[in-house]
Amino acid sequence: MATPQNSGGTRPGLRNVAVIAHVDHGKTTLVDALLRQSGVFRAGEDVAERVMDSMDLEREKGITILAKNAAIRRGDVKINIVDTPGHADFGGEVERALTMVDGVILLVDSAEGPRPQTRFVLRKALEAGLAIVLVVNKVDRPDARLAEVVDETYELFLDLDATEDQIDFPIVYTDARAGTATLDPAVPGTNMDPFFDVVIDQVPPPSYDEDAPLRVHVTNLDASPYLGRIAVCRIDSGTLKRGAPVAWCRTDGSIQSARIATLTLTESLGQVDVEEAGPGEIAYVSGIDGVTIGETLADPADPRPLPVITVDEPTLSMAIGVNTSPIAGSDGTKLTARQIKARLDVELVGNVSIRVIPTERPDTWEIQGRGELQLAILVETMRREGFEMTVGKPAVLLREINDTLHEPTERLSIDIPEEHVGAVTQMLGERKARLDDMTNHGTGWVRLDYVVAARALIGFRTEFLTETRGTGMLHHVFEGWEPWMGELRIRRGGSIVADRRGVATPYAITGLQERTTLFIGPTEVVYCGMIVGQNPRAEDMDVNICREKKLTNVRASSSDDTIRLTPPRRMSLEQALEYIADDECVEVTPGAVRLRKVELDAGARARTVKRLKNARV
Repeated sequence: MATPQNSGGTRPGLRNVAVIAHVDHGKTTLVDALLRQSGVFRAGEDVAERVMDSMDLEREKGITILAKNAAIRRGDVKINIVDTPGHADFGGEVERALTMVDGVILLVDSAEGPRPQTRFVLRKALEAGLAIVLVVNKVDRPDARLAEVVDETYELFLDLDATEDQIDFPIVYTDARAGTATLDPAVPGTNMDPFFDVVIDQVPPPSYDEDAPLRVHVTNLDASPYLGRIAVCRIDSGTLKRGAPVAWCRTDGSIQSARIATLTLTESLGQVDVEEAGPGEIAYVSGIDGVTIGETLADPADPRPLPVITVDEPTLSMAIGVNTSPIAGSDGTKLTARQIKARLDVELVGNVSIRVIPTERPDTWEIQGRGELQLAILVETMRREGFEMTVGKPAVLLREINDTLHEPTERLSIDIPEEHVGAVTQMLGERKARLDDMTNHGTGWVRLDYVVAARALIGFRTEFLTETRGTGMLHHVFEGWEPWMGELRIRRGGSIVADRRGVATPYAITGLQERTTLFIGPTEVVYCGMIVGQNPRAEDMDVNICREKKLTNVRASSSDDTIRLTPPRRMSLEQALEYIADDECVEVTPGAVRLRKVELDAGARARTVKRLKNARV
């Protein structure tokens, strides 16, 4: 973000804006519409929806994970648009995106209104002093509540202590999927022109100090197989030139000499080489191999570092190590500790909200991040790249404040049908959640707002969806730190554990499925210590799921044809990480997600349990 200066100039032909919103409110669809109407795509060109979501995971989950840039020409004005994640787990991406822009497009669903992640990104934008344009999207929804949603947005601004100028925001009503915008909801739009006009009019152009030397802020990182590390920068003042020497002001306070190898700017969805770039531009620089986020490239004759970019501290951690299961290596191509460590080092280059901490074991690392989704996305990305890993149960990070042990809390927002209110409030009561607000819109749905310990939400989503029969919606965002709330009962039931290696049989499954919930089906390979189901009782149960029926005659053998098997409960990686207990972990391979005990040997597990019981006595 450029700070207004006393002897300042402006770039009237340039606008830098970020699109911020809650998950699934239509950010990426809006950017698609803007790109289409700006002439980026040829007439009749077949372009996939969600063009800025280039990762497979982004397309599958319908969320944006990495912040990306696009540039749109509108007359003689270039608009740099940064599409940011809406999920709080990717808050590091949001915060860095905001350092590159002078205004934000706050996108809100016409029916759902502002949501927890809306609060998160808006708070960051207001703290940065950025201009806000409210865009109420999906105005075509039959359940749209335009006036109420605008009022709720005003209330949110007030709740976040916005200034009078910030609260006086312009409003645009859009149907991004149809590519229309209007300033008057009573008058249907025909194109996106009103949106462009408001952005150019209301978002200030970049300002800079004309007397200041070159100062370039590194806000993000990219990589190229040909150019190596690429620094994504916002030019604060001065002119950046290709091939020119710069003073590299590092995060440790040292200053080194460096040289700009290549310099590119965004045009449409691509990059173009340029000889120089001026204040306010978002530029891409290569040639400085060790450069990292938050550092400054400055005038060698007068180096003046800019403030280091900070992000929210991690609140969750989990262990990642080599796959130690008996069937390791049968699926993936990247199995060694060296390969896993190298991949984690690559992740650290551009992901400042992730930390990698060595452990006592040379083949295991502690990964710290903002939430389960962020950590699960990292693991899911790695498995698709051919990695096999063992992943431990997520755990919250604690912080000592005033000599007391504190834990992170989350603001939880839940939307559920009225008939489930009793069950859900009971579930959250068991987790020591504090009800902050309850709203009944009179539509049969109720919104509940809680403040809850972050660790209480580990495993909650799966149980919540089961209890609400898949109808409930929940979202949460980091709230703050509170004193440790004591022990919580998180998971109900124990695990069904295979007692030998082999292949699961229909006969064995039939005997178990009536009294347990199974996670595997017939013919699947199992091993001793692998978790194959959930026990309704609290204790674990070791079973022979490979047991064959003893054949005594022809009649008996043919009766297997009439066996009715219940389909197993299949877990995604996120669900598996939520489900496992402290003494369990997840085996992750390109083709499978398996649950297992950390200690595979049943005898060793029994001795551990006995020892713990004796210690409590």
